[in-house]
Amino acid sequence: MKRFRTSIFLCLMALLTAIGNAQEPIKEIPVHFERGSSSSVISGSIVGYETIDYTLGAKGGQTMSVAMKTNHTANYFNVLPPNSPTAIFTGQIDGNDWTGVLPENGTYKIRVYLMRSAARRNEKAQFSLEVSITGTGSSGQDAKVAGTPFNATGMIPCSVGPDAKRSAQCEFGVIRHGQDNAEVHTSTPGGTKRILIFQGTEVRAKDTSLKVTSSKAGDEWEISINDFEFFNIPEAVINGG
Repeated sequence: MKRFRTSIFLCLMALLTAIGNAQEPIKEIPVHFERGSSSSVISGSIVGYETIDYTLGAKGGQTMSVAMKTNHTANYFNVLPPNSPTAIFTGQIDGNDWTGVLPENGTYKIRVYLMRSAARRNEKAQFSLEVSITGTGSSGQDAKVAGTPFNATGMIPCSVGPDAKRSAQCEFGVIRHGQDNAEVHTSTPGGTKRILIFQGTEVRAKDTSLKVTSSKAGDEWEISINDFEFFNIPEAVINGG
């Protein structure tokens, strides 16, 4: 009977410890960019149920990018919008690299954590976050097309596989973030959706698994995705005019 009571006591203690760890308060750390810079690299570590919210202010319409490097496969981050517990990005679902257009003005949280299986074993993760904010936000954006998040919509030349280049037309919508900085939403003739991010002379896909090659001839970008999907995007799509 004594052994039975001891076992119950130990179980209760373990349960109370787990509950205490799960309710550990979230630490908040402001993110600061150096003067004249739009990005910052943050290093840190967490153990068990520790959670850190890195906070920074931004404007709706700006683009936030967050990339995590970590030594633990259960270490992720979420992005939370102002005054909301509902994440607009969830790392354990979508990975540890995110770029997105922010929906509103306010303070955003980059929440770093360990998945529960690792947290309850009190494991430790060391990580770094590269965080950037680009674009002028709502105060500097050009007008939106009614009922859409886009500054412009229309059609661009496109093709797939062995089809003649520019032989089809694909719909697009563009979200502009300033000179030579835009996010183009389009789709292949077969309907596969693609998001292309233009930043200066660099063009990449939001889906980082895709191979993107690009060149510019005159006032038109020629884009290839996986050497199979082809798009011609005029400069005016990116910068207006």
